[in-house]
Amino acid sequence: MKKYITRAGFEKLREELRRLLYDDRPRVTQEVTVAAAHGDRSENYEYKLGKKKLREIDARIYRLQKQLESYEVVDPATRPKTDRVFFGATVTVEDEEGDRTTYQIVGGEELDDGLGPGRISYEAPLGRALLGRRKGDSVTVRRPAGEVELTIVKVEWK
Repeated sequence: MKKYITRAGFEKLREELRRLLYDDRPRVTQEVTVAAAHGDRSENYEYKLGKKKLREIDARIYRLQKQLESYEVVDPATRPKTDRVFFGATVTVEDEEGDRTTYQIVGGEELDDGLGPGRISYEAPLGRALLGRRKGDSVTVRRPAGEVELTIVKVEWK
């Protein structure tokens, strides 16, 4: 099943993969080689630690390669402009007290990517509730503190 990701999120993951393949892995491989030259590997802490790091790097490389193959990249800036909420949209909602919050609808892998706050996954309850709705529509979302009704006041494509 295809998953969606923004162009910025895709590029960030691709850069991480590049760094792991061409910077981190060769550096750790060299560290393991140097540690192995110090003799008995059964009691060689640096060697064991280096091998563990290599396994972790290889596992992350494998996961990133599989993820990048499965994503469909969506560039919000090139999507047709519409008042309907789809993946990549930046949506401003207003709650019952009149407080406004702005979110960008992104993939789950993009939430902790350092690209900024105000991002929610299209798979999260609020993201699912907003998808397909239009400016002016209201949605009810269940939160730990109870249900809240939100009205879509703006849909942007940036």
